[in-house]
Amino acid sequence: MYEWIYVIQKLIDFIDDNSVNNPSLAEISKYLGYSPYYCSVQFHNITGTTIKSYMAKRRLYMATLAVRDTGKRIIEIAVEHGYSEQSVLTRAFRGAYGCTPAAFRKNPVPIPLSMSKIYISPENYIKKGERNVSNIVEASYFIETVGAHKYLGVYKRSMTKNGEIWAGHDCGLTTGIVSGFKDCHPYITAHTAGWEWNNGERSYFYGLGLDVDNEVEIPEGFEIRGVFEESEYIIFSHPPFDYETENDEVMKRVEELAWNFDPATIGYEWNEDKCQDYQCHYPEGLGYQILRPVRKIK
Repeated sequence: MYEWIYVIQKLIDFIDDNSVNNPSLAEISKYLGYSPYYCSVQFHNITGTTIKSYMAKRRLYMATLAVRDTGKRIIEIAVEHGYSEQSVLTRAFRGAYGCTPAAFRKNPVPIPLSMSKIYISPENYIKKGERNVSNIVEASYFIETVGAHKYLGVYKRSMTKNGEIWAGHDCGLTTGIVSGFKDCHPYITAHTAGWEWNNGERSYFYGLGLDVDNEVEIPEGFEIRGVFEESEYIIFSHPPFDYETENDEVMKRVEELAWNFDPATIGYEWNEDKCQDYQCHYPEGLGYQILRPVRKIK
């Protein structure tokens, strides 16, 4: 099974890079070196969907971003993303989101985008004995001011019209809706997760920060929290790393430092009664960070 997880991840990456060209099953299977039948069966076994369906969703995802973020004509976007004509894109758009591309461009409401799937996890490499710690360094910290903001996120598991939603990067519905927002806070960006404290216990949430004056439609299953005041944060950090082979060790080091740190040693106290803790997990870009709000001891 582990071998096929790697093969299917390679297939998914190929689709993400080539979906606008509508590669045939024969082309995909030739790239992987397996028969078309075997590729189809194993893809469905691991992902729960068909290659055709996944490719259609990813093509629509890229076309949707082009509708939202560019001024190109809808017909141009349709052709550039592998649709035979504008009406085909419009039907796909309406079926997925309940509106036309033109209507969405005029009023870009939150929609559940279809995100790329990741099936390889660090646990797969641990089981294979390929865990790598050669590039890992000790976690460190620094202090930075984060401006006032609101937070739009999923705080609890619930059932919505689009399916079950929960706080986590492993929930495709949550991450898809978050990715559908164009404007977010400059520091508490899209896919910034975190924790809130209740009676000494942490509970996890997932979403994005918003500027204080940013009024948005709240998607089903999400909540708006805040306004959270401007505050200094201690940012516990590890630089970029390889997610597949180093993630578990990096997270362990940062979290051990973050949750055991005494801010009084540097003249601060926690400000978690007024602000939330945040988590930024971008392995190949930012790295891994935990942000905890503080105020100076008077």
